[in-house]
Amino acid sequence: MINLMRHLNVLLIVFLTGCVAPAAYITEADKVGYAIIAEKRAETGLDQSFTIASAEEQLRHRLLGEQQLVTAATPEVAGDDTPISQFRLNSDPFQLSLDDALQVAAQNSHTYQTNKETIFRQALALDLERDGFRSTFSGLLSSLWSSDKGLGGRRNGLHNTAQTGVVRQFKSGASFITSIGLDLVQLLTANRVSARGLVADASISIPLLRGAGAEVVTEPLQQGERNVLYAMWMFERYRRSFAVQVASEYLLALERMNRVDTAYDNYQRLVVARKRAKRLADAGRLPGIQVDQALQDELRARVSWVSAQQKSAESLDGFKLTLGLPTDARLELDRQILSTPVKSLADSVHELVEPPSSLLQLALASRRDLRIEHSRVADSQRKIRLAEDALRADVTLLGKASDGAHRRVSWVERENVKLNPDNGDYSALLSIDLPFERTAERNALRNRLIDFAASQRAQQQLEDLIKYQVRSAWRGRLEAFELIQIQQQALRVAKRRVMSTDLFLQAGRIQIRDLLEAQDDLVSAENSLLEAQVQYRIRAMELMRDVGSLEIDATSDWLEDVNEYAELAQ
Repeated sequence: MINLMRHLNVLLIVFLTGCVAPAAYITEADKVGYAIIAEKRAETGLDQSFTIASAEEQLRHRLLGEQQLVTAATPEVAGDDTPISQFRLNSDPFQLSLDDALQVAAQNSHTYQTNKETIFRQALALDLERDGFRSTFSGLLSSLWSSDKGLGGRRNGLHNTAQTGVVRQFKSGASFITSIGLDLVQLLTANRVSARGLVADASISIPLLRGAGAEVVTEPLQQGERNVLYAMWMFERYRRSFAVQVASEYLLALERMNRVDTAYDNYQRLVVARKRAKRLADAGRLPGIQVDQALQDELRARVSWVSAQQKSAESLDGFKLTLGLPTDARLELDRQILSTPVKSLADSVHELVEPPSSLLQLALASRRDLRIEHSRVADSQRKIRLAEDALRADVTLLGKASDGAHRRVSWVERENVKLNPDNGDYSALLSIDLPFERTAERNALRNRLIDFAASQRAQQQLEDLIKYQVRSAWRGRLEAFELIQIQQQALRVAKRRVMSTDLFLQAGRIQIRDLLEAQDDLVSAENSLLEAQVQYRIRAMELMRDVGSLEIDATSDWLEDVNEYAELAQ
């Protein structure tokens, strides 16, 4: 008996000292979550790596240190052990290509990180649903000091208990519970009288009507499986939309920068024009009022140049916020992107005002958000069947078996207990709860039918919206392409006009106002052409995004991949 007592104490010590540290639980949760995500990504053909861990070296942290940016954080960059003062000071702007911008956005954007974490949360929720159908083990150790006043006088003793059990829920609806407990009672007297009790019991519950069957029992598990897929599909949709947003803001920031250059060039040309007008006026070849006109246009051009600089700075700051970077960080974008010529459209596409039906079919087959709506219709159908099941009667078969007995301080003189199935207690019960009151279940069924109709409408509405988005993006791209052709011709005309008016002014055949107007038109043509080129690229990206065929790679080729739609139209 003393040995048994020692074993029980050892077991208690092991239990207390064997508690797992929180870090180990986090590691286990990460392992399970990533395993579920990898499983689902393999099922859907998504082979990209996935992690919610922050990048080891974020550009935000690097810029805070290298460029000595102002921060309200501690002297150490958040998430980095290297103090800001130890970074090498770099006053040069950081060169940021479009490919880099996409990677930086994925690493630094708060919204992007939140969307990834949504997938991981759904994976953990699925693991919890799966855990409901695993064998669940439990263990309990207790030690109770007890004082009992019986016929023989007061007795003081220790009542040590160890209990373990297993619970299992089956997908058929049956549940099984078993447990075994060990009591060890010892008096706190000189002779140390002790006794041992042993109890084992098991029970099973089997639903026969309401709540029976795998379809009903595993519904939360099925929904958990689908929720992970929905989160992944939504993230893939968001990922492409976010890439288009980043690329669009990158191009628009470049457009604003080029507007600054155009405004400055125009300002310099007007300075030259004003000086020339002054010389002609001094020579008596031009009225003085025209010199004032040239000066006024020069001042207006300077105002436009200053305004263009401010708008460009605001556009770049907004782009930095999208990337998750400090707005005071110094960045330099790749201007060579705008120098790349826009690919020509095939004549067959150019003549089409409406997108081909094959393009619409591709969109309806590829859009992941539409897959979700299709699946939610199926979800609502399953919920109808569950609501119908809830209207049935509860018919449950219960079975129970137990053997052994407990020991207490007052029963210490009794013999130790041994398990003997022949002396066990066994019972069986058939329970029937007739469905007389089912008001809540009746209303729930009606609500599920309404939900089903609503899910069908949501699916139809999204189909119409997808068609609208594709048609709108298609027309917008054609419009932008037409504008490019028009603005290219307008720019050529504006350049010839500036050259001719300058010669006529020197010959004294026109007024200074004609030259000033020609230069204004040149600036407008340059800005309009650049805007049309940027809008064309944006519309092409939006079209690929809305069709659902936008595949982001590491070379930015997807920015120019528009000819595939010409092939679809032929």
